[in-house]
Amino acid sequence: MTTKNLLVELLVEELPPKALKKLGESFAESLKVNLRAQGLVAKEAAVIAYASPRRLAVHVADVAGQAAEKLISQKLMPVAVGLDANGQATPALLKKLASIGADTSLVPQLKRAQDGKAEALFFESVVNGATLAEGLQKSLEDALAKLPIPKMMTYQLADGWSSVQFVRPAHGLVALHGSEVVPVSVLGLQAGRATQGHRFEAASAALEIRDADSYAAQLENEGAVIPSFEKRRDEIVRQLAAAAVQAGGGARPVVDDALLDEVTALVERPNVLIGQFEAEFLEVPQECLILTMKANQKYFPLLDTGGKLTNKFLIVSNIRPADASLVVGGNERVVRPRLADAKFFFDQDRRKTLETRVEKLGSVVYHNKLGTQLQRTARIATLAGTIARLLDVDKADAELAARLAKADLLTDMVGEFPELQGIMGRYYALHDGEEQAVADAIEAHYHPRFAGDTLPQGAISCAVALADKLETVVGIYGIGQVPTGDKDPFGLRRHALGILRILVETPLDLPLHALIKTAAGNFPAGMLGATVASDVEGFMLDRLRGYLRERDFEPSHIEAVLHVLDGRMHEALPRLQGVRAFAALEAAKDLAAANKRVLNIMRKNHEELGADSTGVAVQPALLKEQAERDLHQAIQDIAPFAQGCLERGDYGQNLKVLVTLKPFIDDFFDKVMVMCEDRELRLNRAALLQQLGKLMNQVADISKLAA
Repeated sequence: MTTKNLLVELLVEELPPKALKKLGESFAESLKVNLRAQGLVAKEAAVIAYASPRRLAVHVADVAGQAAEKLISQKLMPVAVGLDANGQATPALLKKLASIGADTSLVPQLKRAQDGKAEALFFESVVNGATLAEGLQKSLEDALAKLPIPKMMTYQLADGWSSVQFVRPAHGLVALHGSEVVPVSVLGLQAGRATQGHRFEAASAALEIRDADSYAAQLENEGAVIPSFEKRRDEIVRQLAAAAVQAGGGARPVVDDALLDEVTALVERPNVLIGQFEAEFLEVPQECLILTMKANQKYFPLLDTGGKLTNKFLIVSNIRPADASLVVGGNERVVRPRLADAKFFFDQDRRKTLETRVEKLGSVVYHNKLGTQLQRTARIATLAGTIARLLDVDKADAELAARLAKADLLTDMVGEFPELQGIMGRYYALHDGEEQAVADAIEAHYHPRFAGDTLPQGAISCAVALADKLETVVGIYGIGQVPTGDKDPFGLRRHALGILRILVETPLDLPLHALIKTAAGNFPAGMLGATVASDVEGFMLDRLRGYLRERDFEPSHIEAVLHVLDGRMHEALPRLQGVRAFAALEAAKDLAAANKRVLNIMRKNHEELGADSTGVAVQPALLKEQAERDLHQAIQDIAPFAQGCLERGDYGQNLKVLVTLKPFIDDFFDKVMVMCEDRELRLNRAALLQQLGKLMNQVADISKLAA
């Protein structure tokens, strides 16, 4: 089958920059999937996606002009219905054949095959594969329909009567199979080979693409456009680094992926330039200046070697004039009012202390069922004080930090830039003369804000952060606003994960169930559901399972540890590491199986005799068999060592020592009948096994490791 490379481009007006990358990826993937489904391209065919502000394009290698013929098998009816006793076609079969354009001459050619419990008649025929024009038309329509478009717009076509819907008005369609135009159409456009280069810097207004393989090179060389999103992004990164060197002083740009992707989607041929602003603006907290430059102007701020903001920034321009001074000057004039606004907000906000703003939180509704932000702040402060006391740090400092933590929501700076909440609270608290630990806690109480974010540092900060997140989860969950599917409008999953990360990774010896119960007790009676504490704990444990799985722990290991953890989150990771090391031992599976057998015997013993061996001491005089005496002695020998390992947190060694019990356990089960007729002996042996199980399950319920 002869194949050629295929190029498809849709030329449009400027696409939404924050959506461009996904639009380009979706367009390319959908076209490939559809063409492959129609047999026009192989599964392993190479695909190159292109996406620039004014175009979506894709290059697909080795595309056939027509798909191969297909053998179609069509079920007609059961043999018993289609053929009579003599094997002749029944009227029902003849009618069916006529409906598909066939006659009686095909009856001998019909295939008989088993269909479920009955035998059926099948009509097999060979049909021609789809032509590229047919297949591409269908693929294009499907690809456009599946684009993740943020918002559609309706616009008129050139005829002045018709209108279509798309993310932006489309002006051109290129479809080339090798050098030949594929006759397809979408959005009122007929495919050709003509496109347009850069709006201002292309050599000519129109550009004729010679063939599919020359597309990217022609656009770059003749159209002044880098069509590849990734190549354009890499070029911006390269130029940013070069410009930072040119700026001098060891400067480095503030680069994040979201801004880089957005700027890549705004330019067709990037040109990085250096701008600067008056040094007096550096008196404003650098977070404010960085945010306004990135969010409002799409600039890349420059930091010095110590991480401090400089008064220089990098501009990614879409044009390359011989004299760039006008471009730089224009951008400097634009950024200056933004920085002046930030300075004004900062100066104005500092005229009032955070403390004077707190009472005004009483006029801000947090939730109509949970009261105002002031009422919420009081709950957080009470809980933060309780947690601080448990952590043996200053209760008053934790309560003060929690009381002031939400006050910056009423400042002009946070009103303009909500992303700065907490950050500005820290600056204003320091300006008000508050202690460093209090100011730090005001900022840190929002952390971690997202997966992988930094944790609060210091006990005061941890106390306030835990209190804030616990109050949110318990309160929102308690009024029935439970996350469902992908919907989690209050970010309860994120808050729950933040609580767990603080407890687990810091680590902090604070039992989870006690924290939840205390948080719930701070709400007015009757405000929350009666089962909120247990419900939230279950929700948190589900989040913990997911968190631990993401850290590559085995599900069975996780369940083994959770069974005995009892809310001690700070022990989760070291216990799991100990279980992982234990599970790698050769004897681990046998010991896990033996432990499971012990649990089954305990359960059966309780069911049959109604006796509970928990806490019952073994009576050595009743140990009649040598095997049970040996097991009892082995338990006594290693129990002190195992307990010592447990107390100092050496969980791996605690589990490893259990291997020494294996021969004694094996011998016991081979030679001793636990479920004997003598009730006294049976209960004593059950007590021995209870003692064994307690020893084996100090770190984790290792029966969960049994296959």
